[in-house]
Amino acid sequence: MNKEKDLKLRTKSFCIDCIRLAESLPNTYLGKHIQGQLIRSSSSVAANYRAAKLAQSTAAFVSKISIVIEEADESQFWLELIDNLRLTNSEQRNNLEKEASELVAIFISSRKKLHQRKFN
Repeated sequence: MNKEKDLKLRTKSFCIDCIRLAESLPNTYLGKHIQGQLIRSSSSVAANYRAAKLAQSTAAFVSKISIVIEEADESQFWLELIDNLRLTNSEQRNNLEKEASELVAIFISSRKKLHQRKFN
């Protein structure tokens, strides 16, 4: 499988898994708030990565990848908060936090490579 297809599937799986985790949060004001935020940010990772792949210029690609980075980092924040507040104690949450961190690193590296090409 090529790298782009792998990342497309990986970001989509991240979104789906975050939705499943979000649905398991307590039915409280706080649980619902975090549920909505996690669903929004994780789905934005997948959607904006897809949009980046359709970008018509390098600048548009970098712009979308920057959004992907921000949303993956925000997803990681919500996942950390779930743990800090002990809203769920699951291996799934731990794995998703690790995946969010890895996605941030991958897309930052991608953005850096594009900037290096532009200025070399």
